[in-house]
Amino acid sequence: MKFSKFLLMGLFISFSALADDELDAELTLALSRLLPDVEIDNVSPTPINGLYQIVIGSDVIYMTRDGNYVIKGEILDLEERRNLTEDVRAGSRVKILGSIKKEDYIEFSSNNMQDAIYVFTDVDCGYCRKLHQDVPELNSLGVSVRYLAYPRAGVDSAAGHEMSSVWCAKDRQKALTAAKNRESVEAKSCDDPVAAQYALGQKLGVRGTPAIYLQNGRMLPGYMPPNEIIKQLKR
Repeated sequence: MKFSKFLLMGLFISFSALADDELDAELTLALSRLLPDVEIDNVSPTPINGLYQIVIGSDVIYMTRDGNYVIKGEILDLEERRNLTEDVRAGSRVKILGSIKKEDYIEFSSNNMQDAIYVFTDVDCGYCRKLHQDVPELNSLGVSVRYLAYPRAGVDSAAGHEMSSVWCAKDRQKALTAAKNRESVEAKSCDDPVAAQYALGQKLGVRGTPAIYLQNGRMLPGYMPPNEIIKQLKR
């Protein structure tokens, strides 16, 4: 199915049957025909009669019951002034980010933590270095920073190997700061989570770094200074 491969950007996961009593035979058949090679997380009706919402990871598409029409886009509720599609994406991101083990990210904790942000970062990234310089200020404002690895050139790149060494270091905070300051980091190997976090970033739709996610699942578009991040947290 060339269409489904293009639509989902090469995501190939074994298809799992949907156990939802509300899905009738016509819709189930349409899904199996259109998306035979992917795992669908959720299917539900939308406020638009006859249009169904299909959630795959953090991606959302819409389909008519018969499968003849697929929409890739946003549904906006003008009366409520809400982006319903982004609400669904945010909910999916919350579940995905919540599944990350504490020992897998590198956290710069705030002593008076009120919020936490997840940041997909690359040691070979100017704006990532700029954000890292803001970490002490963010911490003072009650924001903990949880770093996840996203070497833009790939896991097997020089940056990818350096990030593996960072995650394998005895003092990962110190090693990450050194790497962002372009200081040498001792080469080390271990069962690190860099490849898994890179794949997670791709699943979430990360296209560049830093990619900042709030605990409510909202994604911030690239680097923001601390005062802007605080505004986005809507305290």
